[in-house]
Amino acid sequence: MARCAIDVSGVVQGVGFRPFVHGLAERFSLAGFVENGGGEVHIEVEGPSPAIEAFLFALAAGPGGSASVQEIRCRLEDPRGESGFVIRESRRGFPTRVVVPPDTATCDACLEELFEPADRRQSHPFITCTHCGPRATIITDLPYDRERTTMASFGMCPRCRAEYEASGDRRFHAQPIACPDCGPKLSLRGRRGELLRSADPIAEFSAAIACGSIGALKGIGGYHLLCDATNPTAVTRLRQRKQRDGKPFAVMVGDVRAAGMLGLLEDAAADLLESPARPVVLVPRLPGAPLAAAVAPGLDTIGLLLPYSPVHHLVLRCLGPVPVVVTSGNASEEPIASTEAEAFEQLGGIADVFLVHDRPIHLSMEDSVVRAVPGGAVPLRRSRGYAPLPVPIAFDAGVPTLAVGGDLKSVFALGAGRDAVLGPHLGDLSSLRAGERFRAAVRHFERLFGVRPARIVTDLHPDYAGTRYAEERLAREPDLDVVGVQHHHAHFASCLAEHSASGDVIGVCFDGTGFGTDGNAWGGEFFVGGFSRVDRAAHLSPVGLVGGDRAAREPFRLAAAHLVGAGLSPAPVLHLASLEPRLALSLERILASGDCPRTTSMGRLFDAVASLANVVHRASYEGEAAMRLETLAARRPPEAAYPVELSPGAPLVVDTASLVRAVVEDVRSGRDPSVVARRFHSWVVEMVVAVCTCLRDRHGLGRVALSGGVFANAILSDEIPRSLEDVGFIVLSHRVVPPNDGGLALGQLAVAAHGGGTPLRLRGNGAR
Repeated sequence: MARCAIDVSGVVQGVGFRPFVHGLAERFSLAGFVENGGGEVHIEVEGPSPAIEAFLFALAAGPGGSASVQEIRCRLEDPRGESGFVIRESRRGFPTRVVVPPDTATCDACLEELFEPADRRQSHPFITCTHCGPRATIITDLPYDRERTTMASFGMCPRCRAEYEASGDRRFHAQPIACPDCGPKLSLRGRRGELLRSADPIAEFSAAIACGSIGALKGIGGYHLLCDATNPTAVTRLRQRKQRDGKPFAVMVGDVRAAGMLGLLEDAAADLLESPARPVVLVPRLPGAPLAAAVAPGLDTIGLLLPYSPVHHLVLRCLGPVPVVVTSGNASEEPIASTEAEAFEQLGGIADVFLVHDRPIHLSMEDSVVRAVPGGAVPLRRSRGYAPLPVPIAFDAGVPTLAVGGDLKSVFALGAGRDAVLGPHLGDLSSLRAGERFRAAVRHFERLFGVRPARIVTDLHPDYAGTRYAEERLAREPDLDVVGVQHHHAHFASCLAEHSASGDVIGVCFDGTGFGTDGNAWGGEFFVGGFSRVDRAAHLSPVGLVGGDRAAREPFRLAAAHLVGAGLSPAPVLHLASLEPRLALSLERILASGDCPRTTSMGRLFDAVASLANVVHRASYEGEAAMRLETLAARRPPEAAYPVELSPGAPLVVDTASLVRAVVEDVRSGRDPSVVARRFHSWVVEMVVAVCTCLRDRHGLGRVALSGGVFANAILSDEIPRSLEDVGFIVLSHRVVPPNDGGLALGQLAVAAHGGGTPLRLRGNGAR
């Protein structure tokens, strides 16, 4: 006889792990107990040694599904002569490793019950079990038990209690368990929150959408706005009310078969659509797909997702084969609404009818977005379904650390030990409400994971919201260390951290703009180095950035700047942009004088080429010009690249003037904009290979890490790695965190852990 005490870490709470352990103990006739403790599971088993060995072997395999065993620690203890095996009440306290399970899509077993007329949970919009449903969005504290979730106020009825306590039941210790008798309730409401009498809220809500109305639905992580995706009037009305001129909408369909009627689905995309995370998956739109043009104006790509909550399934069943626009329920520049007060305030002027429930959302979560590419998937937004699963890191974070990320596509990270826990996507932090949401999420994660930061890592930009937050914390906690990490070094380091890369690597970092160490706006950068330090080895030639951040929405400004940089007159593009003569003259004078900030941005070069090719002069959303240019390029087979010219020296400078002159020559000769777009993309590919080859010759490095928002581009994320591999490079690309600013926090964390970055003294603790 023996007794073994076991601690298991990983995704082991909220995923049916204790019932799994209980079943194993009964299978091997072992006595003892299992309990949640902080973010781990503690087990003690007693019985014959061979039975314990068999138990441990089966335990390591885990129950499957969303569970994931990452570490098992065992120690022998003296037998106590116990009989029977029980699930104990959870104990408080924080272990060294806490893992909170993400929300996962409704499982097949629950779906079968949902649509089974004889089942007592038939059409129950909150059906769940130990294998599926909300987790991260409803957990208020650890250990994970019902009283520490937003289900605490819903007492179990006798039948649910019996299932909860039955060791052979699928809902054995399922904390969100409920049924129509004891669970949350739906209600139908009007624009001001007034209750609308309804015998069947889902049917009436769905009928309103079918008739062309806009609906607001409270989901798992926040509100969504819905309308019929085949109805041009409804989609246009949604755009007008939400003040979202051109940014594409995601479309929800019932299953993969329906998705295949709208988009081109490779196996990888289909697998992503059906995965428990249920992200929005970007795929090529099929010609003739029955969608309103306003769903994704000017683009050949569509974002598709499948239903992931019971209420989605019920709404889609009512609507039949109709695809539905599903977009974040928020006003322009505001975070997604997650409370009824926020919803009626922000969405009362947008939605015609609201489908609301009374289960609170503790942590709001946007939908995740991924793009299937050859060899995997590029995450573009890591949120519901993935967050807050930790990202394993091959280094120790050192002291407990909070990395605050960037201002756009905001994601923060907590580092302790060899885990980095990334928060959900929080979007643009420019509004007051977004700042409050950021602070609340940081407080929640610090409490949940038991991390009290001794160090905060920020971007070097002095006006980022994260920098101001660090100042606030420093004023209250003067012993905090604050470290600044250059924006593109953080991009580079995030890719290295994903791949556990050590030693020096060539880094290619292309994005919109980031604050450079020389005070200019960088964004077309080549580095040599690693976590602790980088050298700027090459960059695009700098041009004027007239208007600062405004230039991202007015590509004609970048086109004019690049024309001046190429020794050409900016007048033609300013005329095409229908610029008022006085403003055009002022812009020309500023560019001629050189009295403006400078940028090396690849993202802004995309904007410039889009304007030069007369594709987009004014963008209605961030990245529109680049996306429209990519769409045109994807319609053609590869074209001969524009000539690549490099200016020797250290750092190397990529001559964009010769590129611009070649683009202008094509445009003047009447070449189709799609030819210009394709030749430009080919230029980017060949330029990257040329620069990396030069740097390999100089530094003897054979690995290249690709990062930055430009690598969300499907053409570049496919052709650049293949072209680099063809000439012998090992290529590291993003597959875990986004290449855009959603991955910055991981890179900031990595740089600081390796002693890199710049110690900052902020206004909260003296002069900067």
